[in-house]
Amino acid sequence: MAINDGLSIGALSARTGLAVSAIRYYEAQGLIRPWRNSGGQRRFQRSDLRRLSFVMIAQQFGFTLPQIRAELDRLPGGRTPTKADWAKISAGFRASLDQKIETLTRLRDSLDGCIGCGCLSLPNCALYNPTDRAAEKGPGPRYLMGDRPET
Repeated sequence: MAINDGLSIGALSARTGLAVSAIRYYEAQGLIRPWRNSGGQRRFQRSDLRRLSFVMIAQQFGFTLPQIRAELDRLPGGRTPTKADWAKISAGFRASLDQKIETLTRLRDSLDGCIGCGCLSLPNCALYNPTDRAAEKGPGPRYLMGDRPET
């Protein structure tokens, strides 16, 4: 197969480890954009191997397909992403990952105590959240989400 012929969906599946149905789904989501050869078969650029690998890794980090698509849409069309392109994407993801790590660290460190949800179900809530002050900051586990208790 000549490089200009592109990759078949089966070849892309074999190289990425993704099921053909998953590749079709990612195509429908706009993450990859194949073309059709004269026989009507899908053909993919070799750079789609990198794009799909990036999708799989980003999903493992908890990013949604819309978030991933937004990043991939910033890449210039028609060429293989460069090292600089990937560096820009990773810089954007780094801030989000740092925030997730901080949230998980707070959760880990407060697992045996109040997580600031305003439920008043733990004896410690009287210390950390008297009169349900966390509820004034909004719904959900406010202190875990980054709000700080007033002292």
